[in-house]
Amino acid sequence: MSGDSRRWQIGLVGYGEVGKILAEDLRQQDIKVAAFDLKLGNEQGAALRHHATRHGVTLAASHADLTARSDFIVSAVTASQAVSVAKACAAAINQGTWFLDFNSASPGAKQRAAKLIDDAGGRYVEGAVMTSVPPYRIKVPLLLGGPGARELEPLLNAIGFAAKVASDKLGVSSAVKMCRSIMVKGLEAMVIESFTTARAYGVEDAVLASLAETFPGINWEKQGAYFFQRVIEHGRRRAEEVREVAETVREAGLTPWSAQGTGERQAWVADLADQGLFGAKGTKEFARSADWRTEADRILAKIRREG
Repeated sequence: MSGDSRRWQIGLVGYGEVGKILAEDLRQQDIKVAAFDLKLGNEQGAALRHHATRHGVTLAASHADLTARSDFIVSAVTASQAVSVAKACAAAINQGTWFLDFNSASPGAKQRAAKLIDDAGGRYVEGAVMTSVPPYRIKVPLLLGGPGARELEPLLNAIGFAAKVASDKLGVSSAVKMCRSIMVKGLEAMVIESFTTARAYGVEDAVLASLAETFPGINWEKQGAYFFQRVIEHGRRRAEEVREVAETVREAGLTPWSAQGTGERQAWVADLADQGLFGAKGTKEFARSADWRTEADRILAKIRREG
């Protein structure tokens, strides 16, 4: 495998929002990229194939096909699939191939995935994405962990990543990410619950004024709209991530009351989105309302209809 990361053949497992952003930014540097996603076999496959053709991304037929042809693999799937993807890739990984686990999984899950890859001759490094990817794209702050993290860091940064080593020990960077998510994903859920309830009682202006006085550094109108948008669009994935957060809390010996409630609220919004309450998925208008009240009113109208 070349020591020049710009000459790598990069394999992306997961061709969703994150995978497509990485593919676009890597292809702009003329780096070879292949991708595999289970959605290629369903009704969403046509859109993925169109994106791949447009950006010059090779589509692989399976995990094994992708892994066998790659010098560097990024696993960017839903949190619950992190270990199963590592197992699927381990079956065909080449000796010395880097495997970067981009997923929001618990430290325990990352350690299980690492054993699968390392025992098969690959080189596992955990990655913890520390904020939303779209605003930063490939430059999203990324914490690395594991024995190979210090060696991989400059290779990643040479191709546009913004990676920093958190620890040579597996699980540390994921613990940072998971503990942060207790707050961030929890705040999303609390804002949706608080703002929608306030709207039901007609006291939203007073609540927002009080929040602005207590937390003057936050634009609660803008932040509220953004939280509603993100949860409506990505609530299913966020709910899975928060289940991993809850597992992280359990691994520390605590009962994850807050994380469990957050996961339920995120999944609840995702269910409403699947029912079409917020409009048709895939359209430009979906999850893009600049006023959170529009979405809160849709929720309240549904609640009232159902008694």
